[in-house]
Amino acid sequence: MGSPMGRRPGGRVAPLRRVDDGGAMARKENHLVGLDVGTSKVAAIVAEPLDEGRIDITGVGVVETQGIKRGVVVNVEAAVESIKKAIEEAELTAGVEIDSVALGLSGPHLKAFNSRGVVAVADRHRQITRGDVRRAIDAAKAVTLPAGREIVHLLAQNFMVDGEDGISAPVGMTGSRLEVNVHVVTGSISSTQNVIACVNRAGVEVADMFLEQLAASESVLTTAERDLGVALVDIGGGTSDLAIFERGSLWHTGVVTLGGDHFTNDIAVDLRMPIPDAEKTKRLKGCALDSMVDEEERIEVASVGGRPPREMSRRVLSGVLQPRAERLFHKLWDEIRRAGYEDSLHSGIVLCGGGALLEGMAEIAEQIFALPVRRGCPVNVGGLTDHVSSPAFATGVGLVQHARRRQMLEQVRESWWNGDRSLNGRLRGLFRFLGRARGRSWA
Repeated sequence: MGSPMGRRPGGRVAPLRRVDDGGAMARKENHLVGLDVGTSKVAAIVAEPLDEGRIDITGVGVVETQGIKRGVVVNVEAAVESIKKAIEEAELTAGVEIDSVALGLSGPHLKAFNSRGVVAVADRHRQITRGDVRRAIDAAKAVTLPAGREIVHLLAQNFMVDGEDGISAPVGMTGSRLEVNVHVVTGSISSTQNVIACVNRAGVEVADMFLEQLAASESVLTTAERDLGVALVDIGGGTSDLAIFERGSLWHTGVVTLGGDHFTNDIAVDLRMPIPDAEKTKRLKGCALDSMVDEEERIEVASVGGRPPREMSRRVLSGVLQPRAERLFHKLWDEIRRAGYEDSLHSGIVLCGGGALLEGMAEIAEQIFALPVRRGCPVNVGGLTDHVSSPAFATGVGLVQHARRRQMLEQVRESWWNGDRSLNGRLRGLFRFLGRARGRSWA
């Protein structure tokens, strides 16, 4: 299917352009695009950057995913078509031509671990420089990976100077020994490249990649939650992604191979109905905690083989969904305990993703975790907020927020050298940026 706006084949990078009142294409280079390629849906989010790090959502494209299961491409042509349709829908709503995107990465092929790097300070005056920080991070990532795997993320957690812990910005400090703790995320080279190839074949370039649970955290977590300790659970169609934050940094990521599609399949099998009808029934009438359902409430459900619809108690449906929800949250709790963070989540659990929309999910999660649980919706965005104010769009919105932060960092770097050349001017710009980016990792 060709682009309605004449996208060139091969995904070559070109400026984004807005349609003006006369129908011609006007140059508009500043738009940001996030592409969330999930098991259930492909979502393309277009945003316009504003001042002070804010963004306006200007375009949304959502289509059902074909050809991708749990973050892995299983049918190239179907995957390309799904991505292309989502991009075209976002182009039409935003009035721009999309040539590059920030791509979300997900799937059980992603594995992570924490590592530490140690270096001696090179400066003879024992003042720590950016070069020392780079060398420490390089030392932390100097690990042997299995064949076919690569590092896709390297996120600094904190620094130590001469044994003094809890330092977030060591440049300019004095010391002889610099240490850094980092979170290293690795992925299958083939799985990652296959998704990138599908995006390229859809006619757009991958400008950046970002772990999906990190993207979701950008849009739904507060700085206070990151500081106190919080677990983000992104419940997708095929998997549920976990990210644990403490002291403002990411300390653990994991993937549980259970998601919303498993709930749908349980309904289809146990209540004997087609999967599309089971998905619709889950969304409209489902509840993951049967104590929230009135015993007298009745619902109508579809049948297979041309048989007429049936009527049954809604509690029968919740009786199918609750065991699956319990299994999902018990597996997540096992992952949290294995990582050693069961006593560190002082801010509780934040649920996002399409699976978090199921009624009763937050309530049953509170019972299992014995912690406060809330649904996370994207915040700090303007524009088409009514379209994206849902846990289902946490990743897509987070991707454009991440892209905006990257853009701001580049602007700070450029102004450092090309803008106000006075020391006070440079420091003012840097501190404004760091103040807005508090609680985020830039490595």
